[in-house]
Amino acid sequence: MTKAEQSLPVAILVPGQFNDHAIGRIDRTFQPVRVERADPSLVTDDMRRTVRGIASFGGINAAFIDALPNLEIIANFGVGYDSVDARHAAQSGIMVTNTPDVLTEEVADTAIGLLINTIRELPRAETWLRDGNWVRKGNYPLSRLTLRGRAVGIFGMGRIGLAIARRLEAFGLSSIAYHNRRRVEGLSYDYHPTLKGLASAVDTLISVAPGGASTEKAVNAEILAALGPNGVFVNIGRGSTVDEAALAAALANKTIAAAGLDVFADEPNVPQPLLDAPNTSLLPHVGSASEHTRRGMADLCVDNLVSWFSEGRALTPVPETEKVRARR
Repeated sequence: MTKAEQSLPVAILVPGQFNDHAIGRIDRTFQPVRVERADPSLVTDDMRRTVRGIASFGGINAAFIDALPNLEIIANFGVGYDSVDARHAAQSGIMVTNTPDVLTEEVADTAIGLLINTIRELPRAETWLRDGNWVRKGNYPLSRLTLRGRAVGIFGMGRIGLAIARRLEAFGLSSIAYHNRRRVEGLSYDYHPTLKGLASAVDTLISVAPGGASTEKAVNAEILAALGPNGVFVNIGRGSTVDEAALAAALANKTIAAAGLDVFADEPNVPQPLLDAPNTSLLPHVGSASEHTRRGMADLCVDNLVSWFSEGRALTPVPETEKVRARR
């Protein structure tokens, strides 16, 4: 811990549950203020007067921002920040930061593991063994699907998408392609200007797309139909990007072959049809959930606060607030 970290007389608001390591650093470095949730009705006069920063998992809307007139920075824990109204924050001269890079490799690892689990049914094979079926009934049935010869499309070729693509290259797949709002300069993978075009060209679609209005239910019945009956869909990005009812129907009707999901639209609530589907592999949003990676995310979250209040700059500003400057 630096000398600056030990002596920053700044009130930092932490709404709801938060990472223990981050809380420890905030308690040692700042003047912590706790509140049950990010609800404007819970903001006291003292908070309005003293709070200059927020550290949170997200869920910071315009009303909560406006309830804190001296707020300067929102340090979001996580690379995704769609639940923070960053545009309103920018208009109000408030910095928003996130935690990119430190979780890239962990999430990419999870994506590959989820892809293999989905295609080769490894969780069900393990359950078969643990339930004693290997002894009573013999070998686990052959998996219908294989990774061999698959063409993979990545929806969202950012840091994590690139890390997934690098891993996939080692598997000797037939091709890797991607869809973004715009082409990534210098990238050799095939680019498709539309998501439907990408889905039509591949049989395996991995979504790493961020949440928000522009991607709301982007993976819908039309996209799933384009993926085809041998299609596999994996989502490691945001649950809001998928029409979950359409996905459940596509799995039930064999419009696609299988799906692996780490994220859901209304977490921790998972639609029952997805739970019941025999051709899904489901995880409880564990993409970055290792102690090593979460500690790195916590440090970057707090480092942004320290840098902002000691040096007047953010380490990892989100694009919407890159031009916001510290108040003097």
